[in-house]
Amino acid sequence: MSVSDMFAALQGALGQDQDIREEIRKVVQALGQTAREILTLLQGVHQGPGFQHIPKKCQKAREHFSTVRTQMESLKTKFPADQYYRFHEHWRFVLQRLVFLAAFVVYLESETLVTREAVAEILGIEADRERGFHLDIEDYLSGVLTLASELARLAVNSVTAGDYSRPLRISTFINELDSGFRLLNLKNDSLRKRYDGLKYDVKKIEEVVYDLSIRGLNKEATVGAGGEK
Repeated sequence: MSVSDMFAALQGALGQDQDIREEIRKVVQALGQTAREILTLLQGVHQGPGFQHIPKKCQKAREHFSTVRTQMESLKTKFPADQYYRFHEHWRFVLQRLVFLAAFVVYLESETLVTREAVAEILGIEADRERGFHLDIEDYLSGVLTLASELARLAVNSVTAGDYSRPLRISTFINELDSGFRLLNLKNDSLRKRYDGLKYDVKKIEEVVYDLSIRGLNKEATVGAGGEK
């Protein structure tokens, strides 16, 4: 094969690779739009009246995830199944955002931490790496850390809305989350940096709980804890 033939073949391979990346980009763009719609919907819980409509907002968010699953099915067809990590960077950010949104919905519904397997099911992908397009562990953990920041914000807005028991429950949840992360040996620099931010979320929530204690509102919250969440 001549040099010109070799480079012609290389150009063909480059063109094919660029086509794949462009197809992936289009689907990821659509996923990003759906994620923004879910986020906009869920942001309503931070407003005073929003606390009364949490179940309805979660239900609507669940409906949006059906669109996510359809878009994920499309994404799976855009690249060779054995080249997940070659193109992973294209959808990493939006996948982490979707993990956070799924985790936020589950927390609002049950005040529990969603498992990686449950998130994968919500998104219509696999939890097991060996089965193809899957939810990478680090992407799951990044989404959970974003949830922690969102809950710190929710704790503050709960007080503004007159819900004094929610910050106490959020505090318990975040402290358990922090304890869980302490068990991990995080070597990924990006993930490690994001985990370092968790201590600020813990501190922010502790300040909210302390303020409730100083004002005597934590007693009122404890008395009302047996009521509806």
